[in-house]
Amino acid sequence: MVRQAKDDRPPLSQHRTGGWQLCRTRNESPAKVIEQAHSEILQLCAALEEIADSLPGTVDAGICEDIAVTIVPLISGVHRFEETILYPWLEQRYPERHSLHESLRRLKGEHLEDEGYAEEISETLIRMSGHQRLQPETVGYMLRGFFEGMRRHIGTEREYLYELLEN
Repeated sequence: MVRQAKDDRPPLSQHRTGGWQLCRTRNESPAKVIEQAHSEILQLCAALEEIADSLPGTVDAGICEDIAVTIVPLISGVHRFEETILYPWLEQRYPERHSLHESLRRLKGEHLEDEGYAEEISETLIRMSGHQRLQPETVGYMLRGFFEGMRRHIGTEREYLYELLEN
């Protein structure tokens, strides 16, 4: 069941979009930028987990709509930053690390899958915000698959790339 959003609640999109872009425009280090970007994605994952945990109960239509309009630009924007700035910077800084190049290639492949999944979630959340009845088990499974995959992806980047960024 979907309920209407509370009017006193700020839209999720105000909190979860563009922060990584703002860091970029202030010429912060790639480490700071990616740390902020990962933080925003993890906040998004927490919001998706709240929705999944609440199913088959009541879900706030406004939150569904906010996430639906936020998820694709946030995920694809962070991925563009990684692929056009962060990864090339790492490859240039560590040309002798062949395992790094292979890992970055694999992470780029995951980006394509993540972005496609984000689009599906956006469409599902739009349908939910419009009070369209969906199978709660299916939606919960979809949301969990996405946020667990994103958390794993970020965990890998943090474990492997942060060390390189600090050197």
